[in-house]
Amino acid sequence: MEGKAERIDWTVEGERVTLGVTCIGSGPELLLLPALSSISTRTEMLPLQQRLSRSFSTVSVDWPGFGDLPRPAVAWRPDFYRAFLRFLLTGVVHPVATVAAGHAAGYLLGQAGDDPRSTGRLCLLSPTWRGPLPTMAGRRLAMFRWLSRMIDLPVIGPPLYRLNVNGPVIRMMTRGHVYADPGWPTPERMALKRAVTEAPGARHASFRFVAGELDPYVDRAAFLRAARGVRGKLLSVHARDCPRRSKAEMQELGRLDNVESLELQSGRLSFYEEFPDDAAAVVEEFLMSSPR
Repeated sequence: MEGKAERIDWTVEGERVTLGVTCIGSGPELLLLPALSSISTRTEMLPLQQRLSRSFSTVSVDWPGFGDLPRPAVAWRPDFYRAFLRFLLTGVVHPVATVAAGHAAGYLLGQAGDDPRSTGRLCLLSPTWRGPLPTMAGRRLAMFRWLSRMIDLPVIGPPLYRLNVNGPVIRMMTRGHVYADPGWPTPERMALKRAVTEAPGARHASFRFVAGELDPYVDRAAFLRAARGVRGKLLSVHARDCPRRSKAEMQELGRLDNVESLELQSGRLSFYEEFPDDAAAVVEEFLMSSPR
């Protein structure tokens, strides 16, 4: 089941953004939100979506500035993503639950706190709140914002961007912390990932994510405070071998009283793409249980 491909339009700062949507299954509506990263699209959710579609009418949507379609030259910032999620959950999709990966999980926590009825129950996969460069540096640096603005420039921006998403860098990234099996990123799969980075306008949101300019929270305390504000139990799932610093943040989240935290033995950050049977099993078990 590849699903029915559709598109939706959204407007930001006077620019129309066309986004890809995939719908599979029947039953109660379930929304799946992919991570925000240089190689992420809704297709990373497809293996999990196919399995969850046995019980739900599943909808996966690309984020503005990401996905596989051309993107406008916008100085993307967190407020735009919060606004898009409100638009999506109040006017397009009305889910009984939302599954969100990576930074999408952070934005989902904020929306659930503001409007609990809009999101349904929450399932967070490898939830993150801090971009790669701030994570590596251990703090935010003014240089990261400066680099993001340089990437926007028409002459020097594209070659600077290519330094961040060339073939060797993507291979190092996927094998280093995204996938557990070095053989899983086959040439065919890698070609699809590279195509995402080459879509017109890709550089504007992609590098801002890397630089931490799209982080939904400024620090761990704000991230945990948002999670505490969610009514009822939420599910957080991560893999044993995900990156050490990211895993530490996920473990802190898992210590909250209203969080049911599970660590899977297989996979890294994108365990739900590489091991979708494992991911589907824990998500289905949580969603079929009685809300607490």
